[in-house]
Amino acid sequence: MFIGTYEHALDQKGRVSMPGRFRETLGADQQIVIATNLDPGCRCLVAYPMPEWRAFVDRLGADADLDQNAIRLNRLVMASAVVCPIDRQGRVLVPATLREYAGLHRDLLWAGVGRKCELWDKARFATEHERARVELPDITRALQGRKG
Repeated sequence: MFIGTYEHALDQKGRVSMPGRFRETLGADQQIVIATNLDPGCRCLVAYPMPEWRAFVDRLGADADLDQNAIRLNRLVMASAVVCPIDRQGRVLVPATLREYAGLHRDLLWAGVGRKCELWDKARFATEHERARVELPDITRALQGRKG
């Protein structure tokens, strides 16, 4: 499970170190799939271990040939995705198109969010984290309403 936040810097070649704890979670399969996020309110990248990526693709693919929204979502996510190996120094090369989408420049932050992790511009993460804290009562009510 991916939990916690870790700050790292992007180097001039577009590489960022993946936290050691996250690499441990990956086990022997030292590669991830990086894609754009699905939250329309903010921009970050999502890094999936290969088994989680396959499960995600299976969920997306269930209606991808029949429903227009599923077709568009599938196109959006699949077209942005890149398989990224982790090198011997624990670094991941983040493609330029994905860096541009998420506004990644130098100071980055990895955020563990359960079965996957996110890669953020550090300042954007701070803004989003504060926004979520402010909206926490509304978020909690909405989630409780779904269970009811």
